[in-house]
Amino acid sequence: MTVTVTNGLLKARGAWAETAPTTEGQRLLILNLMPTKLSTERQFLQRLAAGDTDVEVTFMYPTSHRFKSLPRQVVAQNYVTLADVADQYFDGLIITGAPVETIDFEAVDYWQEFLTITDWAQTHVGQTLYECWAAQAGLYAQFGIQKQRVGHKVFGIYAATATDVQSPLISGLSAGGLLKMPQSRHTELVLPASSPAGLQVVAENNEVGPLILTAPEQHAVYVTGHPEYEQQTLADEYFRDQRKHLPIQLPEHYFADSQLTTVDYSWRTASNRFYQNWLATLSLTKVGY
Repeated sequence: MTVTVTNGLLKARGAWAETAPTTEGQRLLILNLMPTKLSTERQFLQRLAAGDTDVEVTFMYPTSHRFKSLPRQVVAQNYVTLADVADQYFDGLIITGAPVETIDFEAVDYWQEFLTITDWAQTHVGQTLYECWAAQAGLYAQFGIQKQRVGHKVFGIYAATATDVQSPLISGLSAGGLLKMPQSRHTELVLPASSPAGLQVVAENNEVGPLILTAPEQHAVYVTGHPEYEQQTLADEYFRDQRKHLPIQLPEHYFADSQLTTVDYSWRTASNRFYQNWLATLSLTKVGY
């Protein structure tokens, strides 16, 4: 369906084609913490456009972040801050991953702002979707769940080996490993023997742990991977790390040939369906309207 954008780098460049929405769309706010802001915008917009819900998207950035990949002025001109939208209400907030997972949470330069935004979201956003580092950060802030370094990077495409078939997030994805998700992280969750009250594991993989968790009272969904990733994203990361002589192994369940020239784009349908399912749940959690 139609995805309109109120701001962002793609809009500034005229690189996102828009048509008039056919219905009153859902309002989404995306806190883009990725250094690859342009491609991250495109990835999320394309996933949202594959669904059957009209959506209006606004991109936000943390003012306390020290930027390296883009001039601060460029981001400030094309993104909003929390202060700009503090009196507004949104159906959903997406907080992206960030390449800060090996840093202690409190040492991240925008940690206090992250907490302020997530607290604000409790009263101004129907539901928050936390992804990758943001999922770990949200679970730490809200449930005290720690993270730890893994022996080697969790890197590749992983299918759910167990799902909660009652969850609307898994609609159409609950059988036969249909839910597949890119993972790219150096840390993992340290989950207690029994889940904290109010936290539910919706999908998991027996190699890499939880893929999706939910906390209804927090109006939150936590995704440990990157369902938004495009076909070549993991390949780009792999060859980038090779060029930098960083330790990196081949992404699992990803390349379709030994020459590393063809990718098995096995997660596309599942990712599109997951975001469609998530959008469908937002009608149950509206606030402020």
